[in-house]
Amino acid sequence: MDSDTLWMALALVLVIEGLFPFISPVQWRRTFSKLLELSDGQIRMFAVVSISVGLLMICLLAP
Repeated sequence: MDSDTLWMALALVLVIEGLFPFISPVQWRRTFSKLLELSDGQIRMFAVVSISVGLLMICLLAP
């Protein structure tokens, strides 16, 4: 993997992250306020699942 691929992946993450508040700022704000109510353990579990799924996808998609 070259550095261009890494930068493209990061750019895609930024585009996707920006779409939700752009399309529906009210719903995004409501969802974000609910996220603030989660405990640290719940947030960590979500993070572990996200990391695991991401790594699994990388392993499956990498040549």
